[in-house]
Amino acid sequence: MTVYVVSHPEVHVDPTVPVPRWGLSGAGHERLEHLLALPWAQTLTRVVSSTEVKAVQTAEALAAPLGLVVLLDEELGENDRSSTGFVPPSEFEELADAFFAHPSISVRGWETAEHAQARFTAAVRRQLEGATGDVAVVAHGGVGTLMLCQLLGVPVDRALDQPGQGSWYAFEQVSGVVYHGWRRIGPQRSTSR
Repeated sequence: MTVYVVSHPEVHVDPTVPVPRWGLSGAGHERLEHLLALPWAQTLTRVVSSTEVKAVQTAEALAAPLGLVVLLDEELGENDRSSTGFVPPSEFEELADAFFAHPSISVRGWETAEHAQARFTAAVRRQLEGATGDVAVVAHGGVGTLMLCQLLGVPVDRALDQPGQGSWYAFEQVSGVVYHGWRRIGPQRSTSR
């Protein structure tokens, strides 16, 4: 059984709306078409998602053609950054660098990378229980990268971060063997695994 960890595609950024309630942008919706065209999108037997709007929209797009119901889990959410709320992109990148560089330290009140990694990984494992086929876990780049580091048995490292919103990687559910790291969802990608 293969597990596909998918990060939501591009979002509509609105500083007046809490980040977890941001939805997909026009570009994000267009990227969904490429996600649905991936051969593995037709093999899913379960789709689980973070409760954040952008992730739910992505998960629903994957689940609907297969007649699946999306299973929601708050523990699949991105690292908690509510202490800062929205920050401009350049400042966000500096904070994200610090988040990955110092996994045991809270950056400006953010959830630590170590805590987010443990929380997210435990939630994924819980959601895989009883699965009988391929599963998509739709979430976010930060926590997805933290799990990827754990699966690979390496320290937390931003060098393994997704190449952009709307990316995915795959691993074998029982052994945890990673088939490949993050791949950007787009027309240039049509691999089956």
